Amino acid sequence: MNARTETAENTGNVPTEHTNSSGRSKLAEFGQTFVSRGFTMYPVIVLMFVIGAITAPAFLTTVNLINIGAQIAVLGIVTLGLSFALMLGRLDLSLESTVGFAPMVAAMLMATTDAGGFGVQLPGWVGMLITLGIAGLVGAFNGYLIVKVGVHPLITTLGMLVFLRGGVLVVSSGRSIYSPPDFYTFLGSAKFLGIPLSVITMIVIAILIGILFRYHRFGRAIYAVGGNEDAARAAGINVDRIIFSSYVIASLLAGIGGIILTGRLDSVVTTQGDGLIFNCFAAAVIGGVSLGGGRGTVIGAISGVILIGVINNLLTLAQVPSFWVQASTGAIIIVAAVLAAVASNRSTTVKTRT
Repeated sequence: MNARTETAENTGNVPTEHTNSSGRSKLAEFGQTFVSRGFTMYPVIVLMFVIGAITAPAFLTTVNLINIGAQIAVLGIVTLGLSFALMLGRLDLSLESTVGFAPMVAAMLMATTDAGGFGVQLPGWVGMLITLGIAGLVGAFNGYLIVKVGVHPLITTLGMLVFLRGGVLVVSSGRSIYSPPDFYTFLGSAKFLGIPLSVITMIVIAILIGILFRYHRFGRAIYAVGGNEDAARAAGINVDRIIFSSYVIASLLAGIGGIILTGRLDSVVTTQGDGLIFNCFAAAVIGGVSLGGGRGTVIGAISGVILIGVINNLLTLAQVPSFWVQASTGAIIIVAAVLAAVASNRSTTVKTRT
């Protein structure tokens, strides 16, 4: 064997500028990182913005973009709450009812008898504390039944969803409460430098949860429990505490969402939050949060929220009849979820030539 032949044979084993030492191309590594970090749907969002700019001149106006942000704030916050349960490989269907029940009880305690309330007339800041307190208790009760009693999360949270829906009607006698105190509604109605405070709140919450998931041991424990609960226990993680705490946090976020929605509507209606959980599931799945647990990012979850908000806004601007909006949105969600799944599979199975 001469030197030229030996060199030719060995070049196949030497990493080139396009591959790393394991034989994976830089493009494949970029694709895997792009998907794992939750950026899969952002190119789709950009495409939707381009389509919107072409088909609806009003789409890219400042007023409309701010309106989209205000519309998705509650969906975003509750979706982030749901992500805590999903990344544990569990469910929480009761979040949408918490969005309605907790603010309704607070509103009844803040409103006068003439406005349909109990006549206690508590100040707005106390109403906020009551809302968050009730939301936290709902989450704690769910967590207790799941962790200590061993009831399946689906049964627990479905039962709580139905219970709280009925509770709204019992507490309010089927009436809506209008014009709660200004302090209670400012989070959903006020603006800061022209940006709705609800949008700023969603962004701040998303950043804090992103830091929690990525850098704090509690966030890392959630991924570990969702990925392999037995292995997490063997590693010394207090799995029961992680599950219980996650349900409390998820419910507290639903309470914040309820406060924001009340401020946006300037009222608490008996149907508040109904159907919200399905859009939350859609947003989370589109954003790459795994229903099986152990996988998902805040960046991904928010991408699903933005995509749903943009789709709904485009359909509204296109004057699509209201009875077609839900069906059209559902179809697009399915397509987006399939694209996300295909992209995820390809990023993890792609192999390069050597």
